[in-house]
Amino acid sequence: MELILASQSPRRHEIMDFMGLSYQTEVCTEPEQIPAGLSIPETVMHLAHQKAQFALHMHPDACVIGADTIVDLDGEIIGKPKSPEDAIRTLKRMQGRTHTVYTGLAVLKKDYEDVRFVTTRVRFRPMSDKEIRWYVSTGDPLDKAGSYGAQGLGSVFVESIEGNYFNVIGLPAPVLYEMLLKAGAITEDRT
Repeated sequence: MELILASQSPRRHEIMDFMGLSYQTEVCTEPEQIPAGLSIPETVMHLAHQKAQFALHMHPDACVIGADTIVDLDGEIIGKPKSPEDAIRTLKRMQGRTHTVYTGLAVLKKDYEDVRFVTTRVRFRPMSDKEIRWYVSTGDPLDKAGSYGAQGLGSVFVESIEGNYFNVIGLPAPVLYEMLLKAGAITEDRT
């Protein structure tokens, strides 16, 4: 069965490759639509489902994967920074504190849906203004939810992770693997 990833994220592609999966990409071109009043878990599941639904429409005989990741700090959604100054403000707020990363996953086939979310708690070590400005000047945090990447230069600021590491970079591999098995998209021996 053809497997489709509804994401252009390089990190999600790396994780799919780490998992040894053969897949194609179909990027959702529809604007994100979030109904009012959704909780953060509901929001990430809704967005993951929206992306997967778009890809399923384009590939009706495939199994599609949608994912969306949100960073939560004190109940506030921290998305991708709008500018380097925005990234600096975010990192100043997050340094020395713990935040939660939510990823919604949707695995869809014709007449089949499995939609879930995964959470991981991340603690940043205290950072000086000089460190924050240096990190932002590298450009690394500018395309990432929460203004950091735990898999790259930002790793030196991550003091601890409670939960799945791959969730922090956008695709919780163990949960996705279980969902694909359940959907019949892969087998345990990959035959």
